[in-house]
Amino acid sequence: MDTWVWVVIVVAAVVLIGVLVIGGRRAREQQLEQRRRKAQALRETAAEGARRADEREALARETAEQAKLDRARAEEAASRAAEIDPDQNEDS
Repeated sequence: MDTWVWVVIVVAAVVLIGVLVIGGRRAREQQLEQRRRKAQALRETAAEGARRADEREALARETAEQAKLDRARAEEAASRAAEIDPDQNEDS
């Protein structure tokens, strides 16, 4: 074979290898970008879940405080009822 044929083959091989390397890098970069986007979406989902959990915890604390107040009022009313009830005050 002539020398120019070998030169063309070598140049074509180098170009092909370059295209494959560049294509591989781009594919890897796209995969990394997809993984970054997915991780960001998961972080946002986690943050939203944490925010909802915080809201629910705050609501639960408020509800528990209201229940304590209601219980105290009920006990106070029962105590007053016991004081007022003539059947409760008789010492037989």
